[in-house]
Amino acid sequence: MCLRFISVYIDDFTSCLKDNVTGELVDTEVIRIKRSSFLEKYNKKNGWYIDWSQLTKNSEVYALVIKGTVDIQGLVSVQNNPDAGALYIQWMCTAPQNNKQLTDTPKYSGVGGHLFAIAGKKSIEYGYDGDVFGFAADEKLLQHYVEKLGAEAICMLHQFHFGIFDDQMKNIMEVYTYEWTDEQL
Repeated sequence: MCLRFISVYIDDFTSCLKDNVTGELVDTEVIRIKRSSFLEKYNKKNGWYIDWSQLTKNSEVYALVIKGTVDIQGLVSVQNNPDAGALYIQWMCTAPQNNKQLTDTPKYSGVGGHLFAIAGKKSIEYGYDGDVFGFAADEKLLQHYVEKLGAEAICMLHQFHFGIFDDQMKNIMEVYTYEWTDEQL
């Protein structure tokens, strides 16, 4: 397992994405991305932190998009981890226009929470009751996930190792709504 560090902030707890200029709620859907060629433009040079096209080889990549479009607002990469009895969140990233580390006025809020909810849904599908684990980028983000999402600091494989389990994940999943499409890119 290659350690990657999650640096997504949880801003608003809102069922849909919220346009930060108009306040309008925007419906979303989730699309699985299998083609690495589709992800080539989602890379470090463009504000996506890593080359996402490399992640399709050993993991499942899901995109949170504006409903009816392929306008990607965030990406999450997950791996089935039967040894841990949980789903590993390999990487997660909001689109640069939604990333408060890259812009003072993100276009949409609610993206980060949606990405965690997507991971929770996949965990349930794998039979892990919503259990997920990952690695926060730093101590501040680890505390952020503990406070905002009810994550638990595990600190076994790395000092910023965290897990979100059963009831906490179900609470997260109850907040965030999206349609799950059969469409794959």
